Amino acid sequence: MTDLPSLNSERPHTRPRIKFCGLTREQDVQLAEQLGAAYLGGIRAGGPRLLSASEWRDVMGPAREGVLRVAVVGTMSPQELVKEAADLGADVVQWHGDPSPTSVQTVLDAGVRVWPVLRVEGTRLPSEAWSLSEGVEALVLDAKVTGQLGGTGVALDWTALSTDIATWRTERPGVQLVLAGGLTAENVGQAVALLRPDVVDVSSGVERAPGIKDPERMRAFAHAVRGLP
Repeated sequence: MTDLPSLNSERPHTRPRIKFCGLTREQDVQLAEQLGAAYLGGIRAGGPRLLSASEWRDVMGPAREGVLRVAVVGTMSPQELVKEAADLGADVVQWHGDPSPTSVQTVLDAGVRVWPVLRVEGTRLPSEAWSLSEGVEALVLDAKVTGQLGGTGVALDWTALSTDIATWRTERPGVQLVLAGGLTAENVGQAVALLRPDVVDVSSGVERAPGIKDPERMRAFAHAVRGLP
């Protein structure tokens, strides 16, 4: 298993790492790795990209150096999440479903690497950004869309949120920012310039259909991120 890089004061000004999410096919996983993705995401939270446990293990493959396999889960208890992580053999669990800080701490205490997801609507960063990120290695920001947990293709208001996120980063210097929601090859540069995330998380922005990645869009996204200053 590859550890996440340590952070320092310069981290927000370096090129972000890539997470290709909503992967459902082994060939897309292979291409993601060839393109230098640091994280591979498989959905266990429902929706059109849902994988069964056995499919998740088959598509994500075994633990290996250079890339971390992320299980994206929805609403569940901390105990269920810990069991899910063990059953899948996931390197990281990305927890949608609006988990509480107490629940996140319970999972951390069980030794599971968990990324809580904070769904954002409007132009202010919710106060939960601070409480949810206590003691975690990464916080995921995604757009809040009623009835959906993620993969919506809806982008956050990056400009409006930039001041709040800058404050959060100052007060949570050891926590990585994972930015999701509506990212594409065409707009990832703007998002990174405004928010300086540590990881950019793309799913629908590189698809030809839900769960079916478009190789050219994946390549374009990776090239766009590599071209950032």
